[in-house]
Amino acid sequence: MNPDSIRQLIEQGLPGAQVEVSGEDGVHFEASVVSERFAGLLPLARHRLVYATLGERMGGEIHALALRTLTPEEAGGMVKPASMSG
Repeated sequence: MNPDSIRQLIEQGLPGAQVEVSGEDGVHFEASVVSERFAGLLPLARHRLVYATLGERMGGEIHALALRTLTPEEAGGMVKPASMSG
């Protein structure tokens, strides 16, 4: 399993999501997932949505996956504007 394969699986399961995955040893990965589907959900429910896209690979081919799950609004609030008018 590689980061690109995991990214594709998450994107297929959560259409429209913005996904970044890293991990160099082939079993431990980190993912940042931004999706409208996360709106109104607690972190645990968000993580379950992502895990569901990976199915039985979790705990098998994917030994560990650290997740950061955000809505587009939450992700947008973290980005500092390049220029401010005023």
